Amino acid sequence: MTDASTLQQKCTNDNIDPARAVAFQIALGQQPSVKAGAPLPPFFHQLYFWEPHPPHELGRDGHPAVGGLIPDMGLPRRMWAGGKLTFSMPLIAGVGAEKRTSCESVQHKTGRSGPLGFVTLRHEIWQNETLCLTELQDLVYLPDEISGPSKPTLVPARQDAETISAVSFTSTLLFRYSALTFNGHRIHYDTDYARDVEGYGGLVVHGPLLAQMLMLKAEDELGPLTRFSFRATAPLIHSETASLCRKGRDLWVQGPDGRQCMVAQA
Repeated sequence: MTDASTLQQKCTNDNIDPARAVAFQIALGQQPSVKAGAPLPPFFHQLYFWEPHPPHELGRDGHPAVGGLIPDMGLPRRMWAGGKLTFSMPLIAGVGAEKRTSCESVQHKTGRSGPLGFVTLRHEIWQNETLCLTELQDLVYLPDEISGPSKPTLVPARQDAETISAVSFTSTLLFRYSALTFNGHRIHYDTDYARDVEGYGGLVVHGPLLAQMLMLKAEDELGPLTRFSFRATAPLIHSETASLCRKGRDLWVQGPDGRQCMVAQA
């Protein structure tokens, strides 16, 4: 492990516009409920605090190039691997807030496909000088060269769920989520790139979108969340129908072939 940077980035959102949260609720097919003064649903802070980068600062895959807060490890391809969240206070719509980000850790490893870089970012969301939530975001960086289709070792999902919810993801939903979170990663909206360059079977469902669906399920069935952790284990393609599963406080996403795509705990 190498020492993390002592740099900190701050991003301010002046009012946490409830219209953006309502747009996301509508995109998910939900009845819109967020109004000024109301708490945001868990993980909806992903709709805010993003910073646009000009084209020359983007990598081939559409993500911002590394450097600055995240050291350049010579591994330009980025994937969101998982995260841990602590919800201390509700984030209120219509009120200004600030995100403070620092680099928690950087690790170099060697996998079956070559060198890998693992980065954990620490995000704190503050509102009215109060810490509302803390998020540890786990990112993995891979080499730019892609020799062929990605074939991860598939893990079968557990079969002891207490509740199961079927969910599907259209290309329209993926596009809307990319737009609302200002996510330029081409695997989520460029079918030719996802298939011919990255080797996927189609558009890839965003990892944080899967985590979002699990959080909403957990809150609906277990009550307000204080902590939530998740880890992506296999990609889900947008044409596949997935199952959102829960037993106790364990949650997971199961693909149509029975594979485990994400595990989580509320």
